[in-house]
Amino acid sequence: MQIQFADSRPAGDYALVIPSIGGKRPALDSLGDTAKAEAALKRQRFEGDLGTTADLFVDDGGTSRRAVVVGVGDDPAKAAERLGGAAAAQLLTSGESEAVIDLGGLDYGADLAARVALAAVLRSWRYDRYRTKMKDKQKPTLKTVTIVGGGDGAEQAWKSRWEPVSEGIDLTRSLVTEPANIIYPETFVERCKDLSKLGVQIEVLDGKQMKELGMGALLGVAQGSVRDARLLVLRWNGGTDGDKPTAFVGKGVTFDTGGISIKPAAGMEAMKWDMGGAGAVAGAMKALAMRKAKANIIGICGLVENMPGGNAQRPGDVVTSMSGQTIEVINTDAEGRLVLADAITYVQRKYEPATIIDLATLTGAILISLGKEYAGLFTPDDGLAAELMEAADRSGDKLWRMPLGDPFDRLIDSPIADMKNVGPREGGSITAAQFIKRFVDAGVRWAHLDIAGMAWADKAAATYDKGATGFGVRLLDQYVADQLEG
Repeated sequence: MQIQFADSRPAGDYALVIPSIGGKRPALDSLGDTAKAEAALKRQRFEGDLGTTADLFVDDGGTSRRAVVVGVGDDPAKAAERLGGAAAAQLLTSGESEAVIDLGGLDYGADLAARVALAAVLRSWRYDRYRTKMKDKQKPTLKTVTIVGGGDGAEQAWKSRWEPVSEGIDLTRSLVTEPANIIYPETFVERCKDLSKLGVQIEVLDGKQMKELGMGALLGVAQGSVRDARLLVLRWNGGTDGDKPTAFVGKGVTFDTGGISIKPAAGMEAMKWDMGGAGAVAGAMKALAMRKAKANIIGICGLVENMPGGNAQRPGDVVTSMSGQTIEVINTDAEGRLVLADAITYVQRKYEPATIIDLATLTGAILISLGKEYAGLFTPDDGLAAELMEAADRSGDKLWRMPLGDPFDRLIDSPIADMKNVGPREGGSITAAQFIKRFVDAGVRWAHLDIAGMAWADKAAATYDKGATGFGVRLLDQYVADQLEG
């Protein structure tokens, strides 16, 4: 989709998008006979509630023009995204090829105008690569969105700040959407190699190299698959030389059958998105590199496929992690934490980060706690928690802080090894976080984000349709902007 910015509405054929704040619709008032338009809105019971829309045909200087009126509410940031997203959702397959969003009278300013554009781009994202037969009414027609009235600097704000974020989310959504016969550890790496053109330094470890490093936890997950594991390292050095980096670590289970502890067949196809954490890390690294972020960031993606087979890991096996700690594998479907354990040890030993933030579609238990409204935030560091909560609020990638503590930690003690990979059913997302915490070195700030309920959506929202959401990219980007660049 092409994004443009203008000071005034252009001539020609386009659909006009009009924001509505309560009963005030400044862009509508600038047209001809507004009384008829208001009467039409009343007949549709349109009251301007946040995100609601109404379709009209209005007289625009003698031209009968299609208009979409969008309720935007009072919070400017939320209003901007609801406006752009609702406009794109309404017009994407409508037959209209161009939309003009008139911000006249709203005093949004450059950044919010650019965020209107961001929402329009994100909401219009589709992945039609494998659809060979579509009816005309199913095909997207909207090609251009012009934002009017954003003022000076709106185009620059879009190009320098928010277009890179949209590109990062595009990468994440594409990786998460692809089926597991297309995206597996090796091809995930191949999809990310273009990041080198943006200045990202790339290092890749294969199974043999990881075995030499003693990554028995990660490799134990992969041993039932014919697909060799990979550890993908993405480095962006945009900060001051010598400053300790911040590390983002992503769980990248490209398909999760559960292994020998196999999952139920119903819905197992969804497990192609069990690499959503790694996808978010890759997308965030692309966004940061495209906008030349002034920070030193290491992105680590632990990439495996968890399959049953003659060589698959068994319940009851004991593996030795890169840290030297031993793990009794009680359930082979609790595999993501094993991957993260070795990935976190690796990044600490090689790069000595000051802060580690890991992202993982880790537990079904987090959905029981938070549904599909929030990702779970686990950290013993109150300062880091506050920083991430602020980034969540500003980015829209919502977090809810969950507890940690010794009573939960004791639940993963093993009678024959240093720990077991699962505790009891109760508090499952918390014991999973406690497991990861055991691999974090003293003095390193660490947070774990359980995004199992957020990487994939069963219903549309303001900035995404059903499917891959790209959750985590905006959060990490905002965290960097606020805490490392600010």
